[in-house]
Amino acid sequence: MIADIKQTEEGYIARYERHIEQPVERVWAMLTDNRKLEKWFQELQVGEPSKGGYMKFDMGDGKFETLEIFEFSPFSVLAFDWFGDSVGFELQPVQDGCLVVFQERFTTITKQTAKDLAGWHVCLIVIESLLAGQQLNSRKEEWEKWFEQYEKLFTELTLADQA
Repeated sequence: MIADIKQTEEGYIARYERHIEQPVERVWAMLTDNRKLEKWFQELQVGEPSKGGYMKFDMGDGKFETLEIFEFSPFSVLAFDWFGDSVGFELQPVQDGCLVVFQERFTTITKQTAKDLAGWHVCLIVIESLLAGQQLNSRKEEWEKWFEQYEKLFTELTLADQA
């Protein structure tokens, strides 16, 4: 299911909810243990895991961007800068596993927005698959499928804003 996107006074919030049939501790490790994190997001690393700490993003050209961690509560919340916007994971223990709530807050819709949201969508699928001991056949095909849906959604939102 596509992310729920709401317009706010500050911009937009894209929200995903996933029930993962794994304990919170295992899901948290996927977000904060660099050996596990690289399996679903190779460019992203935890630098200093704390509020005011940072994540590192490998730009692929030998340079790294430092992304400030805004909120950090072990086994519960990880929120950080996403190139001027913000992303966050909230984990809640539930019966038979963990509820993962992911949000991206962004101020404007750009050509990159649909790409990013499709990417985060696939990341959540990959996290769930890895924790279940499965592999996704093709991340690229999965991304293309979701990108098309997000692109369509943002075209509709843009047209609605212009009306």
